Amino acid sequence: MIKPFRIDVPQADLDDLADRLSRTRWPNEVADAGWDYGFPLARLRELAEHWRTGYDWREHEARLNELPHFTTEIEGQNIHFVHVRSPRPDALALVLTHGWPGSFLEFLDVVEPLSRDFHLVIPSIPGYGFSGPTHERGWDVVRIARAWAELMRRLGYERYGAQGGDFGSGVSLALGTVEPERVVGVHVNYLPTRPDPDAGIELSESDEARLDKVRRLMANRPPFQALQALTPQTIGYALTDSPVGQLAWIAERFAEWTDPRSQISDDRMLTDISLYWLTATAASSARLHHDAPRRTEPCQAPMGVAVLPHDITQSVRPLAERLYDIRHWSEFERGGHFAAMEVPELFAEDVRDFFLTLAKDDHPVAAH
Repeated sequence: MIKPFRIDVPQADLDDLADRLSRTRWPNEVADAGWDYGFPLARLRELAEHWRTGYDWREHEARLNELPHFTTEIEGQNIHFVHVRSPRPDALALVLTHGWPGSFLEFLDVVEPLSRDFHLVIPSIPGYGFSGPTHERGWDVVRIARAWAELMRRLGYERYGAQGGDFGSGVSLALGTVEPERVVGVHVNYLPTRPDPDAGIELSESDEARLDKVRRLMANRPPFQALQALTPQTIGYALTDSPVGQLAWIAERFAEWTDPRSQISDDRMLTDISLYWLTATAASSARLHHDAPRRTEPCQAPMGVAVLPHDITQSVRPLAERLYDIRHWSEFERGGHFAAMEVPELFAEDVRDFFLTLAKDDHPVAAH
């Protein structure tokens, strides 16, 4: 039921990408536009030319294939995942879940440090990358969580932890809800806390500032989110047919959502974008914005939260504690939305501290 998988993109697909990039029909741009109208033309031309002539997919493909990849079918859907076993046979297992516009690539820099103490399962969300595309409606965060629970059963893990950011946060919280007897704890680096005027909680100035960021996000829904939530198929046509369209759509998110001090290279970003392009999963990945808003009961598992200053929204601890069993709370001084890519050392240390503390009181069963 579980099969080894090797990444091997047909050369014809890479040749087609280069040809399409060479024939890009560029829009004009007003003078001194900057970012006022969207992604700047000069920067996008630079990225597109590097993608066409300087970036080497085969080089990155070879590095990715150094990891142990697998696929399995769950509920009729192909599921791709990386499975790295710790040298410690009794180690706790962790399932790490990415979000949009990320992929399993987000966790590359934390595989080595985290696998010293944990078995790692890093799946691709259905509809994303090598788990895509999806072919039926209904792959919301709860269904994904149930698929992860089945995946962990197949791998032989009876007790495990869950970690995620962006959609991965929602999936991890849902996993803690649907499998409360198996999930020892949930660690997230994205936990929006909504204003609650009836809570009767006096907030500090810093918490009020974080809450203002949440209010602004709620009042001004990002255009990309509205398009993907309302008409994912429509935007999918443009992104699946135009590599520069796909490039601009995701590169803008990296530009806006990362800490300016982060050192995510153009090649690392282009590998993530290439994954969307080469698997033609722009539309199917966007569908998660349409299907995701399914409410569940608040997760009762012990929670760890990492708050990053440049993320698109913020967590306020007094409000989070009204809903969750917060056992661990960290506020980083740097980093943004892609925590495992931007601050891998801080991320790995925080995840390790949280789950090793929980593991002292738990007795996880290793994979067979």
